[in-house]
Amino acid sequence: MRAWADGRLLNRADEAVLPVTDHGVTVGDGVFESVKVVDGRPFALDLHLDRLVRSAAGLGLIEPSRSDVLTGVRAVLAEEHLPLGRLRITLTGGPAPLGSGRGDSPGTLMVVAAPMAPLSASTSVVTVSWTRNENSATAGLKTTSYADNVIALAEAARRGASEAIFANTRGELCEGTGSNVFYVVDGELRTPSLASGCLAGVTRALVLEWVEAVEVDEPLEVAAGAEEVFLVSTTRDVQAVTRWNERELAAPGPVTRAAAAVWRERAPELFKGVEDSAAPM
Repeated sequence: MRAWADGRLLNRADEAVLPVTDHGVTVGDGVFESVKVVDGRPFALDLHLDRLVRSAAGLGLIEPSRSDVLTGVRAVLAEEHLPLGRLRITLTGGPAPLGSGRGDSPGTLMVVAAPMAPLSASTSVVTVSWTRNENSATAGLKTTSYADNVIALAEAARRGASEAIFANTRGELCEGTGSNVFYVVDGELRTPSLASGCLAGVTRALVLEWVEAVEVDEPLEVAAGAEEVFLVSTTRDVQAVTRWNERELAAPGPVTRAAAAVWRERAPELFKGVEDSAAPM
């Protein structure tokens, strides 16, 4: 694991860099991106950095410098070849008084690169009783406040699954803890719209662009009874679901196989060197 923080490559990934008063530590005031790396090249880095800026703006954080972020990415990827891994880019609220009020210090920017084991082509999911609030101030933002996800994912693991699925407060399908959900009803590929409160996933957007699918918000029970289900995320790619709660699905089904084939064909276009990511934020 390699780590960089505010212009400095760290000697050890566990080296302390945040003051105890950093708002990212005290109240979870921060945003982040996870980016898949294959053969030393990050996937869709520009799209991830665009979302980092949107999330920062949504929280009211000072916009990160693209140049600074790319400096950090170069630093953690330069020392050794990473065949398969992920980047974690984090921007916190910076030092602040204890409590919810922000200080006037700039945020802390950190970049970490770490190896990642390949994920299986299929998985199982469970529905959890907690909900996403589609009206929340942080709905759709990729923030560091992940306690809900930690609890839900632990519940999924307890029930023998790798992902937990949330409904929103209206009882509609929303998302997983770290994934977007696609499902097939009467042969039609569907996924929740952003109005559901789900994260605007980079992989989700690309699947919608490359594969014929519709955005629709409907009761979670419709998706849970679908003919096919698959998850998408920067680390999962297109991952078939073989079990939802106690219901077994024949996976991957034909629609899932077709989506996965398109993904395998198109995704390599977006693995680029860091120097190719030069668009301004």
